[in-house]
Amino acid sequence: MTKHPEFHNIDDCSDAIVRQLADGLSAHIYPGDQAMISVVTVEPGASGSLHQHPEEQWGMCLEGSGIRVQGDQEIPFAKGDFWRTPGGVPHTMRAGADGCRVLDIFAPPRDEYRKPGSGFGAG
Repeated sequence: MTKHPEFHNIDDCSDAIVRQLADGLSAHIYPGDQAMISVVTVEPGASGSLHQHPEEQWGMCLEGSGIRVQGDQEIPFAKGDFWRTPGGVPHTMRAGADGCRVLDIFAPPRDEYRKPGSGFGAG
């Protein structure tokens, strides 16, 4: 059966754009015209760097747990929790002891995430 180019599977990210965001953080990215999703896998205890961007970002914990750093707050999260990060707000996350997998949604899409690379910004 031929796979439709507009359909994807969250457990098979072989057709995604891959970015290594930081040590222990990888993202599989699917850009659209008006929004973009990214499936982020964070290894146990790994963390990203504090960063910000103009795009609005929504995140949802698909599995595991961690700490969401947003502005000057640190907020624990677990499977099923989701959050909104307005554009321009500094943020990052740290995975819990079992790691986590997070679905991020960006609107509009982040231009630097339209190609493979590394880091949270262009690269």
